[in-house]
Amino acid sequence: MANLVNLESVSKSYGVRPLLDAVSLGVGEGDRIGVVGLNGGGKTTLLEVLAGLEPADSGRVSRTRDLRVAVVTQRTDLPPGGTVRNAVLDPLGFNADHEWAADARVRAVLDGIGITQLGLDSPVDRMSGGERRRVSLAAALVQELDLVILDEPTNHLDIEGVRWLADHLLARRTALVVVTHDRWFLDTVCSRTWEVQNGRVEQYEGGYADWVFARAERARLADTLEEKRRNLAAKELAWLRRGAPARTSKPKYRIEAAEALIANVPPPRDSVELQAFAKRRLGKTVIELEDASLSIPDRTLLDHVTWRIGPGDRVGLVGVNGSGKTTLLKLLAGELDPETGKRIQGSTVRLAYLSQELADLPGELRVLEAVEEIARRVTLGKQEMSASQLAEKFGFPPNRQWTPVSDLSGGEKRRLQLSRLLMAEPNVLLLDEPTNDLDIDTLQQLEDLLDSWPGTLVVVSHDRYLVERVCDEVYALFGDGRAKHLPGGIDEYLTRRAATQAPEAPVKATKPRSSAADQRAAGKELQRLERMLDKLTKREAQLHTELAEAATNPDRLLALDAQLRDLLKEKDEVEERWLELADSAE
Repeated sequence: MANLVNLESVSKSYGVRPLLDAVSLGVGEGDRIGVVGLNGGGKTTLLEVLAGLEPADSGRVSRTRDLRVAVVTQRTDLPPGGTVRNAVLDPLGFNADHEWAADARVRAVLDGIGITQLGLDSPVDRMSGGERRRVSLAAALVQELDLVILDEPTNHLDIEGVRWLADHLLARRTALVVVTHDRWFLDTVCSRTWEVQNGRVEQYEGGYADWVFARAERARLADTLEEKRRNLAAKELAWLRRGAPARTSKPKYRIEAAEALIANVPPPRDSVELQAFAKRRLGKTVIELEDASLSIPDRTLLDHVTWRIGPGDRVGLVGVNGSGKTTLLKLLAGELDPETGKRIQGSTVRLAYLSQELADLPGELRVLEAVEEIARRVTLGKQEMSASQLAEKFGFPPNRQWTPVSDLSGGEKRRLQLSRLLMAEPNVLLLDEPTNDLDIDTLQQLEDLLDSWPGTLVVVSHDRYLVERVCDEVYALFGDGRAKHLPGGIDEYLTRRAATQAPEAPVKATKPRSSAADQRAAGKELQRLERMLDKLTKREAQLHTELAEAATNPDRLLALDAQLRDLLKEKDEVEERWLELADSAE
């Protein structure tokens, strides 16, 4: 297999800081490479050198002749004064709508990323940053390419869009280099992983799960990484193994190497213990909507909905972009009032709401002072830590904690906002896209805190990995005026969404599926069914508890009994499907 791009002893520095130090690597035909590492560690610089956007300070960068490459960076360069049509279709030479509509590949891209909904004649100058990023992504994907280079392509896509992008990239033979913190995307799409750290690029076979196993193994053998990082890797390993044993593509090799690390690691959280503790802190009433209605400009978001969020509930809220998730979160937070009905908040609730907008931060203070302004020490679940320790968990090492807040980047300000929010020791957390601008190590720190956090949690996120890990239940907005509970989680949401969409012509791979590809597909289906069974089992236990509590309420008993019967029927069907797949795999 020929290489498309080669780096030979390439170095690149900004100021006195080397981001790439004598790096040698190559991108081959059909490679799908995920790039991971700390924020500011050189990931974007590596992409820009690969793409030819930035020259190397030393070393050699070579590319094959007539290489067809497209780059989508976090800086959206669209023609000023132009429209979506100018940016996406004009470079392809289409002169009429029927020409591009007849091209199945182009049509699939425009529909899959939501460009059709934006409108081809919409001016790009009036679009939000997220919309401009989607237009740039579409302009790259409609082309016939040898290599596509993407920097955080999932940041402004909903869960459905992320899955579409993954399926699309898997169906094409185009080589891919992608920087992303979306771990589900890395695990689904990438066959190799590059980790950028301290000016070097370590290379691994496999996606995110394989990289986690390899990194933990490296820590065990070398015993040189700091203790906190080894502990985080061990906890991540335990979750990966217990939640979905087939997740890694090399299970025997990785599991044997990691046994010493995960042998004594407790489960990420004890849901029963945390829920009991939450009830003692919160009582029975947390946030309730009774007969609530709420409208947004083009639709009814809630139509006489009753929804009770109880102590210790951990809820993920999903829906397409523009479905009203943020508006619903503002209603739960008390920032909006329902048009009918009422919102009830328990008297012991201490609520914290992380919005997508940056809160006003004290620019005149330094990072540590801004955190200590809220409190000097905090207890989160069973963890007690100082303001400095919490700041370090969110990516502010001791030397960075004396940086003036006014000098922080947008991503750093968001991390500071989250640190200050947790320092207030809330018992109810409402988080709107908390993973934006966080690298994978910081995401692990956040999940580590949320795993053992004994309160009520509602999360809006397109990061399905985070939702599946920290939430016990998933609710979805389908545009029917309801917040629909989905026992099957995100997989059920995507299945329901697919059922409501008109069938589209798929992007066909140029090669038939191999037996190995079939095995990978079967393995992923087994993983999906295992996660669904786990969620159904948890929901079954919860329903039994609610039935016991409703012993004196006949109407409530009937409703819960009907839910339990439906759930048991669904569980039987999932178990039967799992057994069929497991037998065929053997």
